[in-house]
Amino acid sequence: MPLPHVAAGVVVVAIWGSNFVVARMALEQFPPITFSVLRFAVASLPLIWLIRPPRMPVREIVAYGLLIGVGQFGLLLYALDGHMSAGLASLLIQTQAIFTVALALVIGGERPRADNLVALALCITGIALIGLDAGGAADPLGIVLVLGAALGWAGGNILAKRAGNIDMLALMVWSGLAAVPPLLAAALLIEGSELMMRSLAQADAFAWATVPWQSFANSLFCYSVWNWLLARHPAADVAPIGLLVPVFGMSAAAWLLAEPMPTWKVAAAILVLTGLAVNFWTSRRAAQPKTPNEIEPMEVMS
Repeated sequence: MPLPHVAAGVVVVAIWGSNFVVARMALEQFPPITFSVLRFAVASLPLIWLIRPPRMPVREIVAYGLLIGVGQFGLLLYALDGHMSAGLASLLIQTQAIFTVALALVIGGERPRADNLVALALCITGIALIGLDAGGAADPLGIVLVLGAALGWAGGNILAKRAGNIDMLALMVWSGLAAVPPLLAAALLIEGSELMMRSLAQADAFAWATVPWQSFANSLFCYSVWNWLLARHPAADVAPIGLLVPVFGMSAAAWLLAEPMPTWKVAAAILVLTGLAVNFWTSRRAAQPKTPNEIEPMEVMS
């Protein structure tokens, strides 16, 4: 990928990483599914009057909304509400990179290069180091929920990649609209209207400020850029950038919550960054046209 595209991906995952701390604070005042409803309603309802639907089948817009809105964020926020720590969730959801590469292979026939696998192994080693030392609490339900969220994110990645050169902002706006009804139904069923209304009435200014941050920064901006990258580059090149999320998440926790930043966290970050550097430089080299000396004889004959 070109360096500006890599930089755009890093900005996206920096926002996503810091968001785990923000979301955890918001969940002290909003129930998780109610918070998900607010996120996608605010991101979609004001803009559907201004932005036309993307040029793709309606069923795929709805599917993307269900995968990202309900599958990823509904499950993730529910897990953050007492079933898993924010730091561990930011780590475990990065299994999306593995799921994305696997789905790209099974569904799209997109085979990762050997260097993609080496880079992914380095990144996963860094993530594993975080997991071994983080000490974040999690129960079995939380693990299942976050793995389900990672699979939903991976499925959304594949749909966005298959959509190709479309208006990705329009996809986020209209797919978010598709996510609102099932999330609202789940909130009423699981959390109840009384708890929903009480949380809306009692939330303070900070809690309400997290809603537009979730809606516009995390949903509309980040996913539009992320999907734009997926539409233009192999999933095996883009998905591993997401493995930076726990690095930014741990850093945000250290800054905002005064959590310590010991040596093992720095070492884990170096491993992840090394893997991403390998992925970046080898993908750039693979994208360059071959010189005559590099062309295999069989390629010439074909």
